[in-house]
Amino acid sequence: MIFDIITIFPNFFNSFVKEALVARAIKKKIIDIRAHNLRQWTFDNHKTVDGRPYGGGAGMVLMVEPILKAVNTLRNSKFQIPNSKTGKRKSRVILFSAKGKTFNQAAARRLSKFDQLIFICGRYEGIDERVVKYVADEEVSIGDYVLFGGEVPAMTVIEAVTRLLPGAVGKQKSLDDESFNPHPSFSRKRERGKGERGMEKKMMTTFLEYPHFTRPETVVISGRKRAVPKVLLSGNHEKIETWRKKQSWSATKKRQKLLK
Repeated sequence: MIFDIITIFPNFFNSFVKEALVARAIKKKIIDIRAHNLRQWTFDNHKTVDGRPYGGGAGMVLMVEPILKAVNTLRNSKFQIPNSKTGKRKSRVILFSAKGKTFNQAAARRLSKFDQLIFICGRYEGIDERVVKYVADEEVSIGDYVLFGGEVPAMTVIEAVTRLLPGAVGKQKSLDDESFNPHPSFSRKRERGKGERGMEKKMMTTFLEYPHFTRPETVVISGRKRAVPKVLLSGNHEKIETWRKKQSWSATKKRQKLLK
């Protein structure tokens, strides 16, 4: 998969592409990340990318023309690769915006099916609305708060999508049992659940992952011994699986209450 990032701060991604599993995915040619300076698509000697908002107001607004030219170039560039099955390229242009739909694991799975994702990273007061209506395919938000720009959201989406691509994570089991994935055993229970508890389970499509522990078995925190749950030391895999399911269910219900 190719990630093309349109930004006025391309150096923002210098360390990001060199560290941890993202760097390994690049080395294994699972992904390619390219940060492009929006100023290379400007039309004047000053490389102007923004202007004052029509109607007045504070701040500056990113212009539509450089962004349009950048997107058109990247969608038709030599950087793209054809889809091996259809011979066609599947690309998606994403604008990071507070007005966008909140990004989640389901969105990550959906976006992982594309061959190319083009990210438009806003800055300053905002972006010309014509980018929203006529250039971007969708608007995405990573939460109900305001950042300086779209670079951090771009990194968030890249990480979430990359780890779903074949070969990016060492063990497939890590993806099967993690948070926000449907839990097979709970799915069966939803089908035959009755009453209020059954309805509550039916409403849930994803679950949080169970707690994890490692050595040492006991540690002193604030003067008190804190031990690993005994069931995890039992060697009884059936009991361990039951415990993990209960913990997953409990964590999911707790989070739902926090979101209300």
